[in-house]
Amino acid sequence: MLSGLVIVDKPQGWTSHDVVGRMRRLAGTRKVGHAGTLDPMATGVLVVGINKATRLLTYIVGTSKTYTATIRLGQSTITDDAEGDVIASISAAAVADEEIHDGVAALTGQIQQVPSSVSAIKVNGERAYARVRSGEDVKLAARPVTIHRFEVHSIRRESGTGVVDVDVTVECSSGTYIRALARDLGDALGVGGHLTALRRTHVGPYSLDQARTLEQLAEELQVLEMSQAARALMPNRELTADETTEISFGRRIPAGSPAGDPLAATVESPAAAFAPDGSLVALLADSGSFAKPVLVFAPGNATAPGNATSQGT
Repeated sequence: MLSGLVIVDKPQGWTSHDVVGRMRRLAGTRKVGHAGTLDPMATGVLVVGINKATRLLTYIVGTSKTYTATIRLGQSTITDDAEGDVIASISAAAVADEEIHDGVAALTGQIQQVPSSVSAIKVNGERAYARVRSGEDVKLAARPVTIHRFEVHSIRRESGTGVVDVDVTVECSSGTYIRALARDLGDALGVGGHLTALRRTHVGPYSLDQARTLEQLAEELQVLEMSQAARALMPNRELTADETTEISFGRRIPAGSPAGDPLAATVESPAAAFAPDGSLVALLADSGSFAKPVLVFAPGNATAPGNATSQGT
């Protein structure tokens, strides 16, 4: 059974669900999921799990993400991106480069961010964007996010337009909305702002260099097999043959790190355990003097029928 991760370069105009549907057909299985939604306007890295690898997705969702983006100052839209109608225009021509850099610096680090009202966050069981489309005025609560890096690459001004385009790179924690950053930067500068382009270049350890377009994947389904995917994602533990047997039956083995060690594996952040032959056996959490399996994987994780091939990290 084909199991592993596929690093997709999502095309513009496709939803993440669209990509999952396409991958189900290419992989010949219904058991396909993704690790973190990309808006239809956005392109770039979408990590897709197939069969057993869907069990790894929960550990990928919470990893940091990196994006390249273009922020347009001088216009606000209802969606905080280019897909929504412009609701306000204030010339940004007088905004100095130094003010833009200062505004970016103020949005770097640990901040409180109010997600866009048309996000997929659920409000009383219904997606916020659905409530907005029905005419409801949705106000979402601020939430803590971390902007590890917010770097300005260029500031472009077109004479007579009143808009300023700012090309940036953002490295951030999971749950950050880049279009909300664009909105907040524009609001802080008093001219409004929205996102006109967004491309995700990294999801945790997985990068755009590994990604393939849907057209390329239709020609050759390149799959990052389970052991390679887990080695890149989380701390590694090499098991002996006896430990491999014990863990395969769901039994405990000696802990990889002593109790109280900050490097100890946890249920939320487990270690990937590998058999002597390099295959992924389980995800382990340390508990006192023992390590116990969080997930146990059956043999044969690397099997890939048909035209599927393994892709190295």
